[in-house]
Amino acid sequence: MPMPRWWGHVNKRVFNPRAIASGKWPVLTHVGRVSGATYRTPMDAYPVDGGYLFVPVYGSRSDWVRNVLAAGGAVLRIDGADVELTAPRLVGADEAIQAFLNGAVRPPKLLRITEFLRMNLVAD
Repeated sequence: MPMPRWWGHVNKRVFNPRAIASGKWPVLTHVGRVSGATYRTPMDAYPVDGGYLFVPVYGSRSDWVRNVLAAGGAVLRIDGADVELTAPRLVGADEAIQAFLNGAVRPPKLLRITEFLRMNLVAD
């Protein structure tokens, strides 16, 4: 696993609410696959051709990843606008690195991230 799960619990309760309140981070809104509750998760969102790429720093078994995959999409609040995303899928590191647009910051190799979540923009 790229990051320890215990750090995810700290993040969820301490840092995420602050990041959401600050309005500086993109926020992914998704629905719980079991609870049906709406969740908001701040994260890095990288624009790629036709959609966005997300780095699951806690692994592809993270609740937010599993929720998005189960729901078949999510809404991303970025730069003050809501963007509807669909067709979530896990992609490998090779495909993800190729999809990053020029200038996008890639995750540090130290994190050993091998899976990324990619979603498409919903066509108007």
